[in-house]
Amino acid sequence: MTVPADAPILTTAAMRGAELAMTARGVSLSELMERAGAAVADLVWRTAAGRSILILCGPGNNGGDGYVAARLLAERGADIRITASAPPATDLARAAAARWSGPVEPLATARPGAVLVDALFGVGLTRPLAPELIAAVGRLAQAAERRIAVDVPSGVASDSAACLSPGPDMDLTIALGALKNAHVLLPAAVRCGVVHLADIGIAMDAPVRTLANDPSLYPDAVSHKYSRGQLLVIAGPMVGAAGLAANAALRAGAGHCLLHGASAQAVQAIVRDMLPLAERLRDRRLGAIVLGPGSAAGTELTAIAAHVVAAGKPVVLDAAAIDAGLPILAAGGMVRPPAILTPHSGEFDRVFGVTGDSKIDRTLAAARQSGAVVIHKGADTIIAAPDGRAVAAWPGSPHLASAGTGDVLAGACGAMLAQGFAPFQAACRAVAWHIAQAHRVGPGLIADDLVELT
Repeated sequence: MTVPADAPILTTAAMRGAELAMTARGVSLSELMERAGAAVADLVWRTAAGRSILILCGPGNNGGDGYVAARLLAERGADIRITASAPPATDLARAAAARWSGPVEPLATARPGAVLVDALFGVGLTRPLAPELIAAVGRLAQAAERRIAVDVPSGVASDSAACLSPGPDMDLTIALGALKNAHVLLPAAVRCGVVHLADIGIAMDAPVRTLANDPSLYPDAVSHKYSRGQLLVIAGPMVGAAGLAANAALRAGAGHCLLHGASAQAVQAIVRDMLPLAERLRDRRLGAIVLGPGSAAGTELTAIAAHVVAAGKPVVLDAAAIDAGLPILAAGGMVRPPAILTPHSGEFDRVFGVTGDSKIDRTLAAARQSGAVVIHKGADTIIAAPDGRAVAAWPGSPHLASAGTGDVLAGACGAMLAQGFAPFQAACRAVAWHIAQAHRVGPGLIADDLVELT
C-alpha cells in the first residue's frame, strides 16, 4: 500500500473541472480518454508480462478507458479479452467501444484471466453494486493472479472513501491524472493496494497533496543550540509523556529543550526548567512551546493554556490542551500565535464534532475554525492549514499504533516550530520524521524506540 510523494489529490468535481478546463485549451475529452486508456494499457502490458488479460468494462467513461486499453493491448499482441456489465451508455464510451474489434463476453459467464483489470465504475459511483455484479467480480478476482483497478476499485466512493459494496483488494490501482480521496483515506485506501499515478497531461492546481519526502535537517558549521531552536515542553501529571515529547524534540533537530513542571523526571540532555512559567514565557530565546502530553483536563490546564497562547510564541497543543486552548485560538483577538493541534480521531470528534464529510474536508474545516494547522492523526493522517492546503500522509506506519507515539509527534512538531518553520511546513516535516523513525524501528515498536538510537 503506497502512493506517490507530493502528488495532487482531487475530488470528483475538481477532476471534472480540470478535464473541462483542458477542453477550453483545445484538448477534447475523447483525447483525454485515449491518453487514459494508453496509460492503463502500458501498465497492464508490463504487469501481465505475456499472461492472459481480462478487462471488465462498465457502461460509463471508466468502461470507455477499458475499451481503449484493450484495443491498444491487442495492437501489441497481448492475450486480451473484454467482458462488460452493460452496453456503453455515454457518447465517449460508445465511441471507444466502437473501435474495439473483438468480442465482448457476458460478465456472468466470462472466463477468468491471469490479470484482471477492473474498469467497471470510476469516480462517479454513489450507490452499492448489485449482488450479482459483486458475485461476478469476486469470482473473476479470486481466479486472477494480479488485480488492477482503473482510477478506483469498483464499489468504492471516490470522495468519501467509503466502501459501498464488498469487493476484492486490488494489487494495483492506476490513478488517472490525479490521486483521489479514496487512494489516501480509510477504508477505501486498503482496497487500492499500490497506487500508480498516470500523467495524462491535465493541468491542475491542487492545494491537497500527498506527503512530500522532505530532506533531513542538518545544522550548518556555525550553528549552536539556540540557533537550532529552543523548545519548552510543559509537563502534566503523566510526566513520562512530556519526557517522550522532549526527547523527540531533540532527536527531531531542536538544539535546546526545557522541561517545565517535571521535578521527578530524569532529564539527561533535557534541561529541567526551574523558572516560574510566566518568566520563562518572556524569554526571547524561546522558539516554541508544547503543551498537552501527559496533561489532565481541568482549570489548571485551562489557565496554563491561556498564558501560553497569550505569550504569542509558536505553540503545539496536544490531547487535553486542545480543548483548553482552542476557544482562545478560535476567538482570535490581539494575539493568535502560530499553532499546531494534534488530535487523534477520538479527540477530533469530541472537539470539532462528527459530520458525514471526508476526513480531508473535516480537517480543513477544523483548521479554518481554529486558525491553526491541524494534524488529524490516524493510519490515514491528514494535515490541514486554515488557508485550504492539506496533506495526506497515507500509508504512514502501522507500528505507530502504540501508546506514547502521539507525544513523540507533538515533540517533533515543537522542534520544527522552534527551528523557524511555519506551522504547516513544520507539521508536514514532523509527520514525515515520525513515519521515517517508525520505519527505522519496525515491528515491536514502542514510543521510546522512536527517540533512541539503535
